Amino acid sequence: MGGQYRITGDKYPRMRRPRGRRRLAFLVVASVTALGLIGWGTLQLIDVFTGGGGKAAAGAKADCASKVTPSAKAAAAAAELAVTLPKPGQITVNVLNATARGGLAKETADELKKRGFKIGDVGNATAAYDKKVAGAGILLGAKTADRAALPVLNTQLSGAELKTDGRTKATTVDLIIGTKFKALTKKEDADKALTVLTQPRPTPSASKKSC
Repeated sequence: MGGQYRITGDKYPRMRRPRGRRRLAFLVVASVTALGLIGWGTLQLIDVFTGGGGKAAAGAKADCASKVTPSAKAAAAAAELAVTLPKPGQITVNVLNATARGGLAKETADELKKRGFKIGDVGNATAAYDKKVAGAGILLGAKTADRAALPVLNTQLSGAELKTDGRTKATTVDLIIGTKFKALTKKEDADKALTVLTQPRPTPSASKKSC
């Protein structure tokens, strides 16, 4: 081109994009990011003040609902034990006197017989126990008798020590009278204790607990 429209020199006009579009795009991205951060922070605050959210609360409630209280466990164990306990007439008691008082074994054996127990040997304790039982007495039986004959006989002599040895017959036990022995438990009290011990109780299901 010539004349007055001829371009001279090494500088040319440059085309630039409008700056308004860049600013608009930047503001949109910044706004979306800010809203996301605010939403995330809000959720975190809700978790803090509600204890971890709905799922955690639901899980805790389900866990609490399935727990069995200690009293329920004890009742279940008592019910299971009551089913396996023998009756007094199925238990043979050897009454042995470990004290210096004469005739104590026979008196005790006669009373136990009146209460329905079978009586085995009656006499003095062996050297291992003679004059060596400081308490009211020792109830001695097989290892399996601790959940059978021994608890039943224990209703007749409160404060006695329960011990096991190597014998195999669980229904034959020894009552070794100690120096603090005064008398057997009163019959009415022993009968009540025996009823509570041998009466089966329904096994409780998992109890619900408020959380």
